[in-house]
Amino acid sequence: MLIPIKDIKIKRRVRKDLGDLSALKESLKLYGLMNPITLNKKYELIAGERRLQAAKQLGWTTINANIIDNLSEIEQLEMELEENNQRKEFTDAELMEGYKRLERLKNPNFFYRIFLFFKRLFEKIINFFASK
Repeated sequence: MLIPIKDIKIKRRVRKDLGDLSALKESLKLYGLMNPITLNKKYELIAGERRLQAAKQLGWTTINANIIDNLSEIEQLEMELEENNQRKEFTDAELMEGYKRLERLKNPNFFYRIFLFFKRLFEKIINFFASK
């Protein structure tokens, strides 16, 4: 659900230091908001303050949010802690493998480019005959 950012209230939060938001802002510019923030029915922030602040800094006027209803103050605090505590960073090996795969996709070798050419050609031929 798209919520006007100006309507979102930020109450007392556990996280005090939001850190550098520049990488998150770049991600939001390139890919948009991949994970909505979480609000209660009063539009009080439960989870996603870094995403919210980055969106504000980018000049967004609305943000996608999940609205959770009928939560106690305890449950809201548990959700804030859980969201930030359960994240797991990539290991160095996982990160290297991911970037290697990305590099291969962005810069395929000669034989793979030929394969892709014929694949696209056959797809066009099939689509052409399917539309007849």
